[in-house]
Amino acid sequence: MNWTLEVVLVPVTDLDRAKDFYGTKCGFKVDLDTEVAPGIRIIQLTPPGSRCSLTLQSGMPLASGEKAMAPGSLQGLQLCVTDIDAARAELVSRGVEVSPVQHLGPEGWTEGKGETWNSFMFFKDPDGNGWTVQQAPSELSER
Repeated sequence: MNWTLEVVLVPVTDLDRAKDFYGTKCGFKVDLDTEVAPGIRIIQLTPPGSRCSLTLQSGMPLASGEKAMAPGSLQGLQLCVTDIDAARAELVSRGVEVSPVQHLGPEGWTEGKGETWNSFMFFKDPDGNGWTVQQAPSELSER
């Protein structure tokens, strides 16, 4: 049996601002923007090449006993690309504030690319939800 991660809920304060950030600035495809019931809006966006989408929502009732995540509290979401320099240039050209490319070494984070699997950049959405982008070997892009 396959277990696939298909959707990640990203807590935000302003759906339209977040839709613009992820759709326009990050280049994610807007798959859905609908009011599924009165007062319940769902926006689903998918990064290019990904099977896993992001969901932005408002008015959705929570499961019994569940607490809502605070906007900006989601940290460590990770995307992989095969060309981190090109990905960074694209985000910067779209107006996203992105860290320099970095790698992890003996002294901690150091600017510049590292060896295989050790090149990263970081950015946050307007609410402060944190993203990591990692360069993956291109031969793994077909998996």
